[in-house]
Amino acid sequence: MKNYHRLDEIQNDLKLQKVSCLSLVNHYLKNIEDNKHLNAFVEVFDEEAKERAKAIDLKLKNNQAGKLAGLIFGIKDLLCYQYHQVSGSSNILKGFESQITATAVQRLLDEDAIVIGRQNCDEFGMGSSNENSAYGSVKNAIDNSRVPGGSSGGSAVAVQADMCQISLGTDTGGSVRQPAAFTGIVGLKPTYSRISRWGLLAYASSFDTIGIFSKSIEDNAIVLQTIAGKDEMDGTSASQPVQAFVSKGFEERKFKVAYLNEALTSSGVQEEVKSALKGTIEKLKGNGHSVEKLDFPLLDYALPTYYILTTAEASTNLSRYDGAHYGHRSKDTTDLESMYKFSRTEGFGEEVQRRIMLGTFVLSADYYDAYFTKAQKARQVIKEATDKILEEFDFIIIPTTPTTAFKLGQHQDNPLEMYMADLFTVQASVTGIPAISIPVGSDSNNLPIGLQIMSGAFDENKLFAISKYLLKED
Repeated sequence: MKNYHRLDEIQNDLKLQKVSCLSLVNHYLKNIEDNKHLNAFVEVFDEEAKERAKAIDLKLKNNQAGKLAGLIFGIKDLLCYQYHQVSGSSNILKGFESQITATAVQRLLDEDAIVIGRQNCDEFGMGSSNENSAYGSVKNAIDNSRVPGGSSGGSAVAVQADMCQISLGTDTGGSVRQPAAFTGIVGLKPTYSRISRWGLLAYASSFDTIGIFSKSIEDNAIVLQTIAGKDEMDGTSASQPVQAFVSKGFEERKFKVAYLNEALTSSGVQEEVKSALKGTIEKLKGNGHSVEKLDFPLLDYALPTYYILTTAEASTNLSRYDGAHYGHRSKDTTDLESMYKFSRTEGFGEEVQRRIMLGTFVLSADYYDAYFTKAQKARQVIKEATDKILEEFDFIIIPTTPTTAFKLGQHQDNPLEMYMADLFTVQASVTGIPAISIPVGSDSNNLPIGLQIMSGAFDENKLFAISKYLLKED
């Protein structure tokens, strides 16, 4: 079976009876089995997916199928699916079965998409390489010695290696965009609040967003349109409707685009990444769009602001995993204090422990104003400055990552080096605006390079339009 690029190609072949939902599921199951060494999935819903495929094939025969019939998707191991396990790729939730289904997952199921399994990730979404998982590291399909990016590495690799058509990941500081860049696919972080967070295991609640991995812009757009919108179960979800994506007419319009000079002047940015950005700039200029260079010195403050605030929120959110309510409880418990201490020490990995401790520190009475309060003020300043740029410009472009995919284990001994992988993605996370990563070539090692495009809040359709234009998709 061919590697389908878009859902409409699948649905056309379903209509012509060249394929069936069942044959599609079997195709992806075979690919999952053939690529087990990549460690992208932690659980495959094989028999369940086959039974659902048979039911949807019958619906198709009777012209009763939903608009996403034929779409096979995977879910990051942070999204709940009722009566199925969800662990956040952590030992602290090993064996835990969810009693609810995340709204985003349910909305896809309601349109007859088929979920094929849950996907490996950095523990509770904390990482930039997918090496911080209780299930082991995920490998990049292009070069198995390289990371796929994190924290949604399994979800990215599943789409990259044709183990499903799309994946739902989560993006707190770049966890969809960075893996998309490292694996050469499309990754969207929508506007904060655009997609309900109901059924998502929380890391940092004022940053967490559910994002979408796809091979094409069209698939990303139709999935966003399906899962976005107000949800009574999530009081922070936005009520703005998502309009149907129509790219026609984009090339007739001329846009103002800003690029951040820091991406071209920083010594930490790979030369081939700089060249890819320059190539995009020249292409836009050559087609009559206005492109201007901007200095954004606040970019230096975005990363520390992000890590102070997210670790503080993680410290609070992860306090619920205490050995008392659910999840792992240590067998060495002798009293309440030892239960908390040993259960959390045994259940949480090193990176999660590090962030919990850092977050607890910045929230402590002696340091609250010096760190947490100051970071909140910095966040507001960065947001106001970014919004001001987007009042004048339609888009901001910047590399998704400073480098292409690095070697497994390369930054494991130096967390600060690992955190620098988020340098360009945290701006959109701190400000809550939408951002997309698209592939724009490869380096000399054939490793993909990602371009990140940001726009104003709820302007995802503009992001889709310029992305489709730059990718030259039909």
